[in-house]
Amino acid sequence: MAAHKPVGLGIAVTITASTAIVSAPFSVQSDTLRVVAVGGATFVAIGTETAASATDYYVPTGGTATLALSPASNRVVGIATGTTTTITFAEGTGSPFTVGDYVTLTSAGQSYYNFTYQAVTAINRSSAYDGFYSTRITVAANTSGIATAFTAADGDLRKSVKISTFGSGSGTLQAQQVQISGDA
Repeated sequence: MAAHKPVGLGIAVTITASTAIVSAPFSVQSDTLRVVAVGGATFVAIGTETAASATDYYVPTGGTATLALSPASNRVVGIATGTTTTITFAEGTGSPFTVGDYVTLTSAGQSYYNFTYQAVTAINRSSAYDGFYSTRITVAANTSGIATAFTAADGDLRKSVKISTFGSGSGTLQAQQVQISGDA
């Protein structure tokens, strides 16, 4: 028997007949998303700007499913502000993100740097003669209004996605990231 340990906050998405409804973004913290269709059957899609359709994963009324997620995260050690934002990772860690991924930054020490669901637009893996050997990514977040230097070495950048429903009835899709242990 498998045991589920909840990770992060649960998500509720409305199920409406023949209509795609897209959730607010959430940070991926686990490799598994458990979904339950309450009150109506639905098709489910997970992605960045995904709108579900009648060809996506089907969850019947009262049905449950465990869907795979692709978590990605890295510690942020530097930020260069501007109309786009350059994020620097610790030397030797590389970037788990690709161009087109969406990310969310959380910095407990300097929360004014926090942003949600911004697109990765470039990845720079080049090294420089001046000792810059860290991978840097460019994110579409406009941080030009921040004048304080980033000093909180506890920044956390995570991949973000949305979940979408396309109902064949009406109700609510309940979703929760989980860790699974035991026999699945």
